[in-house]
Amino acid sequence: MAYCKVRQAEIYYEEIGDGIPILLIHGFTPDHRLMSGCMEPIFTLRKGWRRIYVDLPGMGLTKNYDEISNSDHILSTLIDFIEAVLPNQEYIIAGESYGGYLARGLIKKHKDRVLGVAFICPVIIPNQSERTIEKHKVLKRDNEFLKKISEVELTDFSSNQVVLNEYNWLRYNKEIISGCKIADAQFLEKIKNNYAFSFELENTNYTKPSLFLLGRQDASVGYKDALNIMEYYPRGSVAILDIAGHNLQIEQPELFNCLVNEWLDRTENYIKLDAID
Repeated sequence: MAYCKVRQAEIYYEEIGDGIPILLIHGFTPDHRLMSGCMEPIFTLRKGWRRIYVDLPGMGLTKNYDEISNSDHILSTLIDFIEAVLPNQEYIIAGESYGGYLARGLIKKHKDRVLGVAFICPVIIPNQSERTIEKHKVLKRDNEFLKKISEVELTDFSSNQVVLNEYNWLRYNKEIISGCKIADAQFLEKIKNNYAFSFELENTNYTKPSLFLLGRQDASVGYKDALNIMEYYPRGSVAILDIAGHNLQIEQPELFNCLVNEWLDRTENYIKLDAID
């Protein structure tokens, strides 16, 4: 647990392990626990990875970010953080939702340094009204368990999740709600009004190992928009998971673990080959 002071914020982050650096970027409103909750079970079984879990401005424990007012600023702050903790180093990225959008921005700015990237339910089109999304639906529910949570909790849970059972509730509560409760709502509303980068992303080719994990029932960002940019990721695998919404890492944990491990294998192999060359 540590803070890194950069020009526009004091970034809170947690660092675990040694080896290849991987920057893990959560989505909009939660904090780093969204990423550590799904990724640490994978990395506890893998050696040689330095995991850097970051709290974005306005979220988690990051502080002193008053001068930030748009996604360009958040990206530049993230770049300053990277330069501080990984000066002139290569690294890989895993980003969820808004974190996936920021990952694409980092590829644009650090194309030669980013050795692999995983997108988990990524934001492709920042303007919500322009996205191709799915209608939300619940596909599995444990009615006996749902009687144990409050009406307010059930309303929130059922509006976000495709699978409503105890396992999903416990993880949703621990990894997502916990961060949302401490987010700076006023600040995030300002960012929502300036959500898109000022520069284009779609013309950026990325030829290193990548992974797109998409939820077939994702009612937040959908899955179809991601398919439209696959031509720019010739080393990219794409998986559209059924019975999975915007939190597919929770709803399909076995598939998530398998696919992320395969991407990490490909990335390790790419790094070894690159070192030989």
